[in-house]
Amino acid sequence: MFLAGKVVDTLTGGLHGKKIKGTVVLTKKNVLEFNPLAATVNAGSAIFDRLGEFLGSGVSLQLVSGHVAGKLSKEAHLENWITSLPTLLPGDSVFRVTFDWDESIGVPEAIIFNNNHVDEFFLKTITLDDVPGHGVVRFICNSWVYSARKYNYDRIFFRNKSYLPNETPASLLKYRREELANLRGNGKGERKEWDRVYDYDVYNDLGEPDKGSNFVRKTLGGNSEFPYPRRGRTGRAPTKTDSKSESRLKQVNLMKPLDPIESLDIYVPRDERFGHLKMADFLAYAIKSLSQAIVPALKHFFDQTRNEFDNFKEIHDLYEGGIKLPTSVLDNIRKNVPVDLFREILRSDGEQFLKFPMPDVIKESKSAWRTDEEFGREMVAGVHPILIQCLKKFPPTSKLDPELYGDQTSTITEEHIQNYLEGLDVLTALNENKLFILNHHDSFIPYLRRINTTSTKAYATRTLLFLTNDGTLKPVAIELSLPHPDGDQFGVVSKVYTPAEEGAEGTIWQLAKAYAAVNDSGYHQLNSHWLNTHAVIEPFVIATNRQLSALHPIYKLLHPHYRDTMNINALARQSLVSADGIIESTFFQGKYALESSAVVYKDWVFTDQALPADLLKRGMAVKDQNSPHGLRLLVEDYPYAVDGLEIWSAINTWVKEYCSFYYKTDAAIQKDTELQAWWKEVREVGHGDKKNEAWWPKMQTRAELVESCTILIWISSALHAAVNFGQYAFTGYLPNRPTLSRRFMPEEGTPEYEQLKSDPEKAFLLTVTPEFQSLIGISLVEIFSRHASDELYLGQRENPDWTSEADPLQAFERFGNKLAQIEDKIATRNNDVNMKNRVGPVNFPYALLMPTSDQGLTARGIPNSISI
Repeated sequence: MFLAGKVVDTLTGGLHGKKIKGTVVLTKKNVLEFNPLAATVNAGSAIFDRLGEFLGSGVSLQLVSGHVAGKLSKEAHLENWITSLPTLLPGDSVFRVTFDWDESIGVPEAIIFNNNHVDEFFLKTITLDDVPGHGVVRFICNSWVYSARKYNYDRIFFRNKSYLPNETPASLLKYRREELANLRGNGKGERKEWDRVYDYDVYNDLGEPDKGSNFVRKTLGGNSEFPYPRRGRTGRAPTKTDSKSESRLKQVNLMKPLDPIESLDIYVPRDERFGHLKMADFLAYAIKSLSQAIVPALKHFFDQTRNEFDNFKEIHDLYEGGIKLPTSVLDNIRKNVPVDLFREILRSDGEQFLKFPMPDVIKESKSAWRTDEEFGREMVAGVHPILIQCLKKFPPTSKLDPELYGDQTSTITEEHIQNYLEGLDVLTALNENKLFILNHHDSFIPYLRRINTTSTKAYATRTLLFLTNDGTLKPVAIELSLPHPDGDQFGVVSKVYTPAEEGAEGTIWQLAKAYAAVNDSGYHQLNSHWLNTHAVIEPFVIATNRQLSALHPIYKLLHPHYRDTMNINALARQSLVSADGIIESTFFQGKYALESSAVVYKDWVFTDQALPADLLKRGMAVKDQNSPHGLRLLVEDYPYAVDGLEIWSAINTWVKEYCSFYYKTDAAIQKDTELQAWWKEVREVGHGDKKNEAWWPKMQTRAELVESCTILIWISSALHAAVNFGQYAFTGYLPNRPTLSRRFMPEEGTPEYEQLKSDPEKAFLLTVTPEFQSLIGISLVEIFSRHASDELYLGQRENPDWTSEADPLQAFERFGNKLAQIEDKIATRNNDVNMKNRVGPVNFPYALLMPTSDQGLTARGIPNSISI
């Protein structure tokens, strides 16, 4: 990851007379792209391979003086291509450049860079060696540079030194302002792939009203009923049917020999697109192929079959032998999916299809997932350990408006749970903070009547758990609720289920846990994962690029934590969370999936995203200045919180040290015009539906800046890692976390109840996610759970020279060392047999907040950004 900068050091020449020599490192367009057909690569090599163009004067550079306003060097051009470097990264091209030296220029603070050729390329670094009176000067560019004819301005790159606006050399002020103006654009027209414009829009691109009423979706954002964070604006034309809905991309033929980036042409600014290595584009193609080729082919097949698993062995066969499909189905998929993807994603040898890796939750035992102990453990050490709360009032109450929804108070009584409290009465258990709740009641009751008019048959659930003497959480009651048949104003009809292990009662208890898991899976994917990480961060990405110059220290702090986020969000809107997309097809909320997340966003509070604040709000911790991090956890062995607090503290310390170098006083924060404009735009535009909320930090003090930046880095890195990269480990085996329920709980005297007694496995499987949706869901979470080959993890940077200031570099090194220590401590905790929640009955250690990881499915590692 640090190689490019080192290459530059070894290549630069010294001063010869009045000349300055330097080097330019860039990567050709085709090297960074994933081309799904080897034949296409060969056939198009004459088009893509234009390295020869770089050997002339087609790329020009001018030095910008750091001392004299308007002073530029004479134009220089790329010279001979350097190929004999042992440290050169594959695909990189390195060129010499020589500038005529003018002493009045002083230290060059910027470079004007123009590409006069046809094709774009990815410009990595420019390095000047032996600048008189200064030495080496580095420019970390990392940007796509299109043909100059695509721009109505010069491209400019600043050296790797930060300046607050009021400390910027006078000679740079013009360039600083103009570059930000170029990135903001004018808010008009449809954006093209070479545009570098960051702008906002509402979520009005989810539906396709021209296809009929079933494809109409609400606009999210810009209204009080469905508030939402803003997305990146594309400027596509409106639909014919609804002028307020944006038209969507037409389905494309992946086999057509087009530029792969254009075939996935959902506009985001070019530097936000995938393309760092082929793995990233491969993931983009995987999502595209899954939605456009694999899903339709499988759906057609299963429409003609039973679409049911008969027993758990058939599910286990997915991992041990795969599925054998008719040749006609395989041929249809093969015909529409690039060969590399067919082999990698589908793992097909022509006979077997979709043979999946073994999920960690069933690697050691095929049945341990069914235990109450594992069910409870996953609420503090699973893929969704961020929703459980300490119960403060019994029975649980509701925050829903009683005038609209009647009495929603829980029907769980002391008699239901008394026998599971290790001799305590309910009041004592409450007072000793021994009762906890996973509460999905209020989130889903407003939508449940509409959801259940479809093939879905779901409940709103409340799950009560007891903290046992050995530190584990065990479920003691699950309440299943349905809207009252006479109307919402009459409240709900509820039934409470308690633990059982044998006979029909044991199967009913397993089904009750499944209904709770269905709620939790849906809430996790749409709210904790999509909304609270992907969607809420996008406005910050946009505002940072619009309002903070690349010279700004806070831009340099935050920029690595935005990598690929706008791109993966755009792909999600196109194929995953859109009307009739994969999420709607595989999760119980169906067409109300994203709409219901807008209702959850009403309660989103930026400052509550800080891990300590979140734990306090959920009652999972209390303030205690004698405890580490100033908090005492009520569940001492809470792996997500224990590991997370250490990661949070390390991030916070790093951010504090970094910000303190540039801001010596609170007054410096208040005088920073770019910082103030950034924060104003985030509040009033990016999260504009919440602009009047009093909880927003005022951004007047260093403490507010440090806390806000820590929250942003936490969300983009550790929080996203915790809710994303364990998906395959826990959800890859769908019975553990089903996403759909299709039948209500069987009642005594019905055929369904008799089947439950005679064939409990079949009864369970007929209730939860069927075969087709299971295959699609497993395929999706496998894609989401993979680390790319070029992933950058927390504490890592692409280039060691990302800043020239020594103090921030030393603080960053301390940050990396602290993360390495935390990783060792997590490994030690996972080996402590007294910490029963670390590994659990399934014998799968909690490692999702381990800072580093290898490539692939690892269920560990904290990438810098939301990149998948």
